[in-house]
Amino acid sequence: MKKKHWYDNLWIWEIIYFSLGFFNILFAWLGMIEFLLPLMLAIFGGNKAFCNNFCGRGQLFQKLGTKVSRNKPTPKFMYSKGFRYGFLAFFMTMFGNMLYQTYLVAAGANSLKEVITLFWTFRLPWDWAYTAGTTIPWVAQFSFGLYSMMLTSTLIGLIVMALYKPRTWCTFCPMGCMTQGICKLKAK
Repeated sequence: MKKKHWYDNLWIWEIIYFSLGFFNILFAWLGMIEFLLPLMLAIFGGNKAFCNNFCGRGQLFQKLGTKVSRNKPTPKFMYSKGFRYGFLAFFMTMFGNMLYQTYLVAAGANSLKEVITLFWTFRLPWDWAYTAGTTIPWVAQFSFGLYSMMLTSTLIGLIVMALYKPRTWCTFCPMGCMTQGICKLKAK
């Protein structure tokens, strides 16, 4: 039997994160932990400890996947460098766009949009989760953008989890792709 560690229940973090963001969008800033921590562990540790041990999203997919996954083999193209780096480039473009939208709100060129955008296309009003004047508008704009990205990527992960193996998302996860690249550079 596998020894239990404190980090084996980090899947609960994912549920807490999305729950908090549902009620107050400013909690979306906590998602930066999932952006910065894997990069820091790869840069300073030279390994993929985050992906292997601390990724609550991967743990959540594993836990849910034991019940709802079809357990079909992951398509080979999802393992390919072209797909993984292409998805990373797309994801980073969307992240850059999110930062640009935040900049426009900070500069006063755009007004705050209280929406969550799923799959970078579908806009859902999310105004109940933010009270105007709670913080400066660019902070709220970043929150809406980050929560949109986190929710979209989780939904993509849930879809591929249901269609294929539980952790299929992990084969092309942008953070995993970046940390793997960092680890390869450090190993040289």
